[in-house]
Order: sequence, then C-alpha cells, then structure tokens
Amino acid sequence: MRYMFTIFVDEAARESATEAETQETGVAYGAYTQEVQEKGILVAGEGLQPAATGTTVRVRDGESEVTDGPFAETKEQVAGFYVLECKDLDEALEWAAKIPGAKDGAIEVRPAIEVEQPSGAATS
Repeated sequence: MRYMFTIFVDEAARESATEAETQETGVAYGAYTQEVQEKGILVAGEGLQPAATGTTVRVRDGESEVTDGPFAETKEQVAGFYVLECKDLDEALEWAAKIPGAKDGAIEVRPAIEVEQPSGAATS
C-alpha cells in the first residue's frame, strides 16, 4: 500500500539554522532518501520551497479565487513529502520516525486511496 508522508516544520527555525545545521539536515535527508531508494519502496519525494512562495486556489460559485501565500497561517508548514510503498501502517510508521524532520517537526502518515484501473487501461 502507498502511504503519503507529509513533513511539517517550523520555517522560522529552518531559516535561522546555521550553515552547518542546514548541511547536516541535507545530509540526513540524502541518507534517508538513498535508504528508501535502495529498499525499493520510494514512489516519490520532494522538498518544497517556503510556504510564502505558494499560491492557493479556491473555486467558489464557479469563480476562481487566487491567494498568494500558504493555505493557512500555522506555526508549522509543509516542507516536503515522500510517497512510499509499505506493507502496512506499522511499517509506514517505522519509516516516518526515520525522516529527519520528525526530530523537530511532525510527519503526517496517510494511506493513499487505491484506485483500480479498468481492464485494458494504460498505466503510467
């Protein structure tokens, strides 16, 4: 089953980190990514630019509303994500605990909706 691991961090803490701390975090994420690649369970993963670079789109009464910035003002922002193929929630939680952001942020783990492809449908 595929699980989405959403990484939440305090961007203010990330922005105030020293160069050494930033490099250490980068090395830790590189090692984690390499490990899940080698295990063959990595489906996708990316770090994200700060929340202030985001744009939020809402459609109300058929009209698009576009707002610069994050969806909501919160202490922690989405910093990145992984999608991993895990046998069950227990395994997913083990992998979540290894994500470097879990040490000072939070990792939300959610199973993906499994959609069956119609027979004969092309898959990507």
